[in-house]
Amino acid sequence: MDSNQSPPAKILLGKYELGRRLGSGSFAKVHLARSIATNDLVAVKIIDKKKTIDSNMEPRIIREIDAMRRLRDHPNVLKIHEVMATRSKIYIVMELASGGELFSKLLRRGRLPESAARRYFQQLASALRFSHLHGVAHRDVKPQNLLLDREGNLKVSDFGLSALPEHLRNGLLHTACGTPAYTAPEVISRRGYDGGKADAWSCGVILFVLLVGEVPFDDSNIASMYRKIQRRDYKFPSWISKQARSVIYQMLDPNPVTRMGIEAVMKTAWFKKSLTGSELDFNNILEPEPVMEKSSSVTAFDLISLSSGLDLSGLFESERKKERRFTAKVSVVEVEEKAKAIGERLGYAVKKTKKGVVLGRGRTAVVVEAVELAVGVVVVDVRVVDGEEDDSRWSDLITELGVVVLSWHNDVM
Repeated sequence: MDSNQSPPAKILLGKYELGRRLGSGSFAKVHLARSIATNDLVAVKIIDKKKTIDSNMEPRIIREIDAMRRLRDHPNVLKIHEVMATRSKIYIVMELASGGELFSKLLRRGRLPESAARRYFQQLASALRFSHLHGVAHRDVKPQNLLLDREGNLKVSDFGLSALPEHLRNGLLHTACGTPAYTAPEVISRRGYDGGKADAWSCGVILFVLLVGEVPFDDSNIASMYRKIQRRDYKFPSWISKQARSVIYQMLDPNPVTRMGIEAVMKTAWFKKSLTGSELDFNNILEPEPVMEKSSSVTAFDLISLSSGLDLSGLFESERKKERRFTAKVSVVEVEEKAKAIGERLGYAVKKTKKGVVLGRGRTAVVVEAVELAVGVVVVDVRVVDGEEDDSRWSDLITELGVVVLSWHNDVM
């Protein structure tokens, strides 16, 4: 073999050719990759399961995946394409933001002209408003989590600290999180808070940083920094326009009740300046589309995560459980009827619940859950949820269900 010949490219699960590393952290590495099917360039986040389990980081990974799939229709949210897993790794395939972090651009430039700052702010506000309409609060908005594509458009990323509707208690959030210099005061105080208003505060800080090149409240002592916040102790440089000052001042209101929210900001004359017709149309959306519209096509990622019953926490199981998944060639009702008949024939006690058909035997319970993910696409999850099913009976059940199977998916790992 020629010693100068390049080593063969690493192929990931037969679908992506891995390239150079783009970045790395404690639990994950991000690589450039090329789709073998489409030749498109993507970014692949490779997560080490053991490290995340040992550090109790699984909820953050699951939250990031769930939030990003809910918001993938917005042009300024980093798009997630697919999630794959093996026994030791999770692979999140995402849109490639080849322009890097907005933070790096700020480090090079120091500050931006108001027209450029407004452009990024418009895209950020539009993405976060869309996020809030879909019940997702980001809670860690900062320049390091704002990426740029090759055209220079902003992409909001890193939803690991985001809050979903199920995290609300009495309509409010209660977890203190985020980066102090960008985090709203009510979040740090551990009182119940509105996630949308907390994100609005962070947007106000971001706009100040874009225009000035530094954060408005900066102190190594957190207590001192929050005293400055309560007093609104910061100064506007002379080059910032009166309209921009007004927006920032109203967003950096320490009282969340009177603070200007993102939707109100988007109605100001300063914000609307230079917006194109299509952007105005998108920003005028009042209600979100359903998270999952039934359509004639469905992606691999839909099959993994778009049903609440197909639990993403299964990505982190350290041992393989008895679980199989398939696409059915019949309707949900027909799958359930067939599962009941098969269960009774194999000696299970059968019960229909909201979660699906439960087959019980002693201390063992098996759930057969069918979900119509798209028109004519019914995905079925068969799993042991309680106790341990012996191999022969499990094999009999899977074999019997074969009469309604169109195609089996890969085993759940």
